[in-house]
Amino acid sequence: MSEIPFADGMIVHAPEGATILGAGEVGEETLGRALNRAPTLVAADGGASTAIEQGRVPHAVIGDLDSLTDAVKSEIPQGWIHRIPEQDTTDFAKCIRSIDSPFLVGVGVTGPRLDHGLAALNSLAANSGRRIVLLTGTDLCFLCPPEFEVQLPVGSRVSLFPIGQVSGTSSGLEWGIDGLRFSPDGMSGTSNRVSRSQVAISFREPKMLIILPASHFDNVAGRLMETDLW
Repeated sequence: MSEIPFADGMIVHAPEGATILGAGEVGEETLGRALNRAPTLVAADGGASTAIEQGRVPHAVIGDLDSLTDAVKSEIPQGWIHRIPEQDTTDFAKCIRSIDSPFLVGVGVTGPRLDHGLAALNSLAANSGRRIVLLTGTDLCFLCPPEFEVQLPVGSRVSLFPIGQVSGTSSGLEWGIDGLRFSPDGMSGTSNRVSRSQVAISFREPKMLIILPASHFDNVAGRLMETDLW
């Protein structure tokens, strides 16, 4: 077991993408969908239990390891287990900063505890320069880049949730956002809908989360890989 990241500060190098598996409930279909796009599996502490239960051995286990049982630990090569003891950040955040990859997917990191879900959203806000998508069985969520364009079926749900004061522009949404000022204690944009198949959204600050049905994951992931970040 290692307690110190490698010399370059990274524990995992995943040029094709990495899936970070948390300790929340994750269906095999959801995990499989994530791994098809981001094939390197990294467990955030107790997420290693879910990996082993589903017959997968994570490439690395990262966290403070307070949830890693001896039984699960025995199933994983000791050199693949990395303890980061500080308590100022979540295990998900520890994983993000320890993985060198162009694309990250977080599964099992948003529930069932509300505080865990909010902490995962905080990690999106704190990493505006990285492509990170949270994926559940029903939804996906990501921090909107400066400009984002995607093709979606007309009528699809598009929810916008601000994590700070932010304004922007849109086309292809039933309720346009031009001229609006969003904030966590003010206006949000939940349950908007696609009115034209080509949707374009832009913001002036990295403060808006986009939430879409999980069925659009592959489409969104592909578009994010082609989109400039903050």
